[in-house]
Amino acid sequence: MKISTEIISTSRHVGEHKAIELIAKAGFDCWDFSMFDMVQLDWEKMVPIPSSHPTSGSEYAKFAKELRKVADDCGIECNQSHAPFPTRIVGLDFIKRAIECTAIAGGKICIVHPDNNASAEDNAEMYKELLPFAKDHGVKIATENMWNWESGATHSSFAACATAESFCRHIDLVNDPYLVACLDLGHAEMKGSGDGAPYMIRQLGNRLQALHIHDNDQLHDSHQIPFSMKIDFVEIARALREIGYDGVLTLEADRYLQAYNRDNVFEGVKKLAESARRLSDLIEQK
Repeated sequence: MKISTEIISTSRHVGEHKAIELIAKAGFDCWDFSMFDMVQLDWEKMVPIPSSHPTSGSEYAKFAKELRKVADDCGIECNQSHAPFPTRIVGLDFIKRAIECTAIAGGKICIVHPDNNASAEDNAEMYKELLPFAKDHGVKIATENMWNWESGATHSSFAACATAESFCRHIDLVNDPYLVACLDLGHAEMKGSGDGAPYMIRQLGNRLQALHIHDNDQLHDSHQIPFSMKIDFVEIARALREIGYDGVLTLEADRYLQAYNRDNVFEGVKKLAESARRLSDLIEQK
């Protein structure tokens, strides 16, 4: 199976262009175009503020083309991307820009968060508004299972798509092949919100076309390297095999590389690739 990883954690050390080179060198087949910096946020006021990132400026398309060229030269492809969030605060114009950048980079799926606290019906309307633009660019939109954390709480709580029932309802209300599921395995395993990744995989079935893979203590959203904490990847592999998942295995262990620096980050990227291959081997076991 093809393996991929987000580029933002590596790019924090070396920039996006070099990040793609290191990801390819480490043995990944694909890369996930992380566009979180397209919009900066004032988290206290929850309003967007100006960003200096290339994806935020007038030459965003040129930047996406540059990354595509680097990846092509390295022999890897963009399999998916992640739009900036929170979606409604960022605004749909920037979400559309992320979809456009995905297409330019060669990606086929753009993850767009649902509104955590909106109903499935309200989120469905948002996705319906975006779908014509996504179709014009040949990019599917993937919604993702989310979580909330109330003040003073000891564990997470329900948010949009957190349970299999909510997740399936979001997708089925839209009923369009261009809206699919990206299951975040870590979110699914968090106490108080998720239903557990194996169960959610089986319930999503062929709706599931993308993954965010990382590990945690089944309580916090740790985003650590797979096989390092408490998530049972053997059971996850079994569930993915049962539904015939044939998508890319995409890591989102973005906090793992915080322990590295510019000089040794490649060692961390290699370990990430090894963990992804280990999961791939588990899925492919007869």
